[in-house]
Amino acid sequence: MNTQDRRAISREYFSRERLAEHHFRSFNAFLDRGMQEVVDEKATIDTDIGDKEGEEPVYVELGDVRVVTPRVREADGSEELLYPQEARLRNITYAAPVFMEMAIIKGGEEEEERVVDQTETKIGRMPVMVGSEKCNIAGFSSAELIDIGEDPADPGGYFIVNGSERVLMTSEDLAPNKILAETDTKYGDTIEVAKTFSQRRGYRALVLVERQRDGLLEVSFPSVSGSINFVTLVRALGLESDEEIVHRVSEDPEIVKFMLENLEAADVQTTEEAIETLGQRVASGQGKNYQLKRANYVIDRYLLPHLHEDGVEEEDVRINKAYYLCRMAEACFELALDRREPDDKDHYANKRLKVSGDLMKDLFRTALNKLARDVKYQLERANMRNRQLSVSTVVRSDVLTERLEHPIATGNWVGGRSGVSQLVDRTDYMGVLSHLRRLRSPLSRSQPHFEARDLHATQWGRICPSETPEGPNCGLVKNFAQAMELSQNVEDEQALKQELAAMGVQGIPGIESIEQPADD
Repeated sequence: MNTQDRRAISREYFSRERLAEHHFRSFNAFLDRGMQEVVDEKATIDTDIGDKEGEEPVYVELGDVRVVTPRVREADGSEELLYPQEARLRNITYAAPVFMEMAIIKGGEEEEERVVDQTETKIGRMPVMVGSEKCNIAGFSSAELIDIGEDPADPGGYFIVNGSERVLMTSEDLAPNKILAETDTKYGDTIEVAKTFSQRRGYRALVLVERQRDGLLEVSFPSVSGSINFVTLVRALGLESDEEIVHRVSEDPEIVKFMLENLEAADVQTTEEAIETLGQRVASGQGKNYQLKRANYVIDRYLLPHLHEDGVEEEDVRINKAYYLCRMAEACFELALDRREPDDKDHYANKRLKVSGDLMKDLFRTALNKLARDVKYQLERANMRNRQLSVSTVVRSDVLTERLEHPIATGNWVGGRSGVSQLVDRTDYMGVLSHLRRLRSPLSRSQPHFEARDLHATQWGRICPSETPEGPNCGLVKNFAQAMELSQNVEDEQALKQELAAMGVQGIPGIESIEQPADD
C-alpha cells in the first residue's frame, strides 16, 4: 500500500467523526437500555406504612423511564429547547428532564391490592452528552450548526455542567467475574491465590481462595473477618460428600491427593454443621437462630454475587457457587504443581474499560436509591398527617438532579473515586481529541507499580506507545491508538447463553441443556 492509498483510507476513516465514537455509543446504550435496567433492578419502593395494626401496607411500583432532549426553564415558567452554546454562555447545565411511571399501591397479599395514584412524573434532570442521540444538535448539518453558533468541527463526547465542559475519563480496571491465579508472598512464605472480582448490579466483591503453606485451602470474602476453611464453605453451599467435592475440584491424581489432605483436616461433615460453624464466625455471641439466619444471608448476599440469576432457585445458585469455588481451588493447585503460569494482570485480556455510559449507570443507580429513600420518607410523612397520597407531591426532582450533576461538576464519583470527570483541554483542537481518547488506571500515583507502567505487548494497536505524561502519572494515564475501536458489552446475555447451549455447552445457569442431534 503506497502513501497515497494510506492517506485516502485515513481521510475516509476520520471523516466519519469516529474519534469520540466510543463515548457516544456507550452513553446512547445507557439511555436506551441502561437506565431502564437500573429501574427494573429497583422495581419497587417499600415503606413502613402498614406496620401498625389495622393499617394497609403501601408501596410504590416503578415503570418505564424516559429522557427527552435538553430544555431550559425561563423566568416566566416557559420551557424552551436548549443548545450547547447557550448553556456555555449562560453558565447553566445542558440537561434534559427525566420522566418515570410510578404507581402508589395500597393493600398487601391478604387484602386486595389497589392503585391509589398512577402517573408519569418528572423525577429530575440528567446532563446530556453533546452529540449523543438526545442532544438537540444531533443530525444538524455544518450550515445549521454555524447558524446557532456551534463549531461544526467540534467532536462532542463531553457534558456541560454550570457552563463548564466536562469529559468523563475512560477508566481501566481488572476484568470482573474472571478467575485470576497468582503467587503471593505472605509472612515470608509463597502461597498460591485464585481471586475473582465478583460484580453484579454495581456491587463488587473480592473473593480469594488461598492455598496456605500447610496445603490447606482458605476462602476470604466480604462481611466475614479473616478466612474460612474451603471444605466448610462448600459443604455449607450444599456439596456434602467427600467424593463429590474431590471430583468437582479435579480428577487429576496429584490434585486429588491435595484435596484428601483438606478433607482430613475438615471439622464438619454435613451442610447443617457447616452453616452452624459459619454462623458462629459471622455472628459470635448471638443466639443460635440469629447465627443461622445471618450465615445464610452472608453466603447468599456477599459470596460470588455475580452467580445470582433472576428466576433461578436459591439452591441451584448455591450449588453453582460451590462449583465456582472448586474451579478456583483447582487453579491454586495447578499453580502449585506448575501446570499453569500465573495470570498476567497487565495483559489486556484481563482488563476492561469503563466508558461514559458505564460510569453514568453507576451514578444513576446511586441517585435512584437516594430518590427512593426520599420518596419513602415523604410518603410516610404524608400518611402520618392523613394527607392524600399522590405521586406528584412525594417526588422531589431536585434530589435526583443534585446526585447526577454534582459528581460530574466535581469529578468525585461514587465508590470514593476522584478525578473521574475533568475540564476539557481546549488548548487546541488536537488537545481536545487527545483528552476524549484518554484512559486512566485506578492505581495509586505515589506507588512505583513498575510493571503496570511498562508497555505491554497486548497494548499493540490499542494504546499509543508514546503519548503519556511525565512524572507520577507516567504509564498510568494513557491514550488510545489512532484507529482504535472500542467493542461494547454483549447487549443480550440471555441470547448469548441460548447460543452457547445450542452449541452443546452444558451447565449454563438459567438455561436448560439442548440435546444435540446424533450424527448418522
